[in-house]
Amino acid sequence: MLRFKGKTVLLTGAATGIGRAAALRLTSEGAAVYAVDRNAEELKDTEAVVAEGGAGQIITRVADVSDETSVIDVVADAVGELGGIDVLANVAGVHKTTPIDELSVRDFQGLIDVNLMGTFLFCREAMPHLRKSRGVVINIASTSATHAHPFMAAYAATKGAVLAFSLSLAAEVSADGVRVVAISPGGVVTPLMTGVAFPETVDSSFYSRIQPQLGFGDPAAIAGTIAYAASEDGAFLTGVELRVDGGSHV
Repeated sequence: MLRFKGKTVLLTGAATGIGRAAALRLTSEGAAVYAVDRNAEELKDTEAVVAEGGAGQIITRVADVSDETSVIDVVADAVGELGGIDVLANVAGVHKTTPIDELSVRDFQGLIDVNLMGTFLFCREAMPHLRKSRGVVINIASTSATHAHPFMAAYAATKGAVLAFSLSLAAEVSADGVRVVAISPGGVVTPLMTGVAFPETVDSSFYSRIQPQLGFGDPAAIAGTIAYAASEDGAFLTGVELRVDGGSHV
């Protein structure tokens, strides 16, 4: 399929995991992708993976999604390089598991800055260009936005905010022809998930009840959902959450 032939995509969090899988999937369907991440080395690897796949065009840019000045520069450069923005995919995110009585303001703020502020900043800066293209915004939330996950209160708060932000933004910009879709992954094998270390006091019986019935997912599965929602196949979708969790929260 070449659903994105002639389409331009601004993608954050492209260095690893779901972001890298999305870069590969979207370019394989013809997109020109402007890929952003703060991890320069891993971002180079993403560029190499896309090239090895014989896929479409990718341009990479090292930047901090939580820094307003950087985001302004990135969006302007992306528009200059690509000629516009048809799809904005906010995948960049950080995770931390901490008991509430040990959760510092610095750690909480760090989650807010990347997960929520980064999403907001890119949406704000890209919106004029998305209005011109009658484009699509894909924001990555999480099942923790709507379901309890012990020791993830701060992370859940940021992802809940991303979901709420996305739903209201969809209502605000629908008259401009811009669609906004939130995607909530469950257990997906990414560096974000495998790097999580739970406190010794975690109640393992709780998490055993919410294991994905289909097994832990591959980032490519979420990338496929991103591609669907951002393409014409998803043209009747806006202001919704797509939960992709392998049946962990049925």
